[in-house]
Amino acid sequence: MKTEARQIKKYPNRRLYDTAESRYITLVDIQHLVQQGIAFSVIDKKANADITRGILLQVITEHERAAEPVMSREFLTHVIRSYGTPLQTGVSGALDNSVRQFAS
Repeated sequence: MKTEARQIKKYPNRRLYDTAESRYITLVDIQHLVQQGIAFSVIDKKANADITRGILLQVITEHERAAEPVMSREFLTHVIRSYGTPLQTGVSGALDNSVRQFAS
């Protein structure tokens, strides 16, 4: 039995609302959903667009500002340089595979 992904709504006031729990949540709560393996999507209420990737990037950005970031400056530079080049697809796939292998 496949359960439907939890829907989080982002309102124009920048607040995130978890429809399953009927409460406003923070980026820390989003991080907990990811860590718990709970499927979710974030929908911009005004534009009715899926903005899940952008919210996940915000979670990463908050952590990368910490004293011990996961991604080095050089790593981020290489990723940015790959955008719009033939390498982009290869870099994306390689990063995805590397993280999956590391996690397992």
